[in-house]
Amino acid sequence: MLRISMSEPQGESIQLRLDGRISGRWVKLLRRTCAVQQRRGLRTLLDLRNVSYADRDGIALLQALTEQGVEILHAPPFVAELIRREGP
Repeated sequence: MLRISMSEPQGESIQLRLDGRISGRWVKLLRRTCAVQQRRGLRTLLDLRNVSYADRDGIALLQALTEQGVEILHAPPFVAELIRREGP
């Protein structure tokens, strides 16, 4: 399960706090949620402090999002390392 909590937009950015696992069908949910914010023209920040797991598709999505300008905040060390390894 993945819960996505949105803060109120602060200027031209919005922060999404993720709680749970970035895997399975939740990867699509996160992708759609970020796409909506990007279409709104908002800089998106993802707070991953409460992420307990990310599968291969979840890590690939996080990497793709960072390449699109999404900023990752408070990533657990294992997630940060996997994103770094998957990077260019």
